[in-house]
Amino acid sequence: MDAITLKQQAAEYAAQFIEPGMVVGLGAGSTAILAVRHIGYLLKTGALRNILGIPCSTQTEAEARALGIPLTTLEEHPIIDVTIDGADEVDPQLELIKGGGGALTREKIVAQATRREIIVVDESKLVPPLGTTWAVPVEVIPFGYGSQQVYLESLGARVKLRPGSSGLPYRTDQGNFILDCNFGPIADPAALGERLKRRTGIVEHGLFIGLATDMISASAGGIQHRTRTPSA
Repeated sequence: MDAITLKQQAAEYAAQFIEPGMVVGLGAGSTAILAVRHIGYLLKTGALRNILGIPCSTQTEAEARALGIPLTTLEEHPIIDVTIDGADEVDPQLELIKGGGGALTREKIVAQATRREIIVVDESKLVPPLGTTWAVPVEVIPFGYGSQQVYLESLGARVKLRPGSSGLPYRTDQGNFILDCNFGPIADPAALGERLKRRTGIVEHGLFIGLATDMISASAGGIQHRTRTPSA
């Protein structure tokens, strides 16, 4: 069974937790877009009604509008009932690396405003420690980004400026750059996240610690649904 089919299964399973009257966070990235499209289908067929979506990226916003999903903002609804989003890596404690699609700052703002953060993935995203297969995206302001690269390298990372189109650096929805930082397996993601946040010029990082409440993963053997335990 291919990865797209598995992601679709996970996305459709997650959508069952959306109820009428909810404010719903609409994630960014390939898996989240599958969930957004399924939500649009449910609304079109009448299987779901009376929801408002808050998109995590301009790309998701455009997709949601095209599907006829009613949208709102965090200014109008500062508390979100449920968000469905993807991840680049998920560890056994349901900690995440996100930001492969470049929307990590908006995704984290939405996640922190959400009562129930449901992460949908295929089994390839499950790792023992974070950093096993994926670099940590770090969003930085363009001014002085070279000094941030030196700082990140001092923490042990191999750092690459994410390229965009036409040879120019990739720009986030906020107009910032992303430095993809390969730390290798990360022993203490929370501690690393704190060190990254202390640095002026770093806007946000892709370590999502303590934010996922649910993880839905799909494999050839079926759907696995895990929830965060209090000790985690």
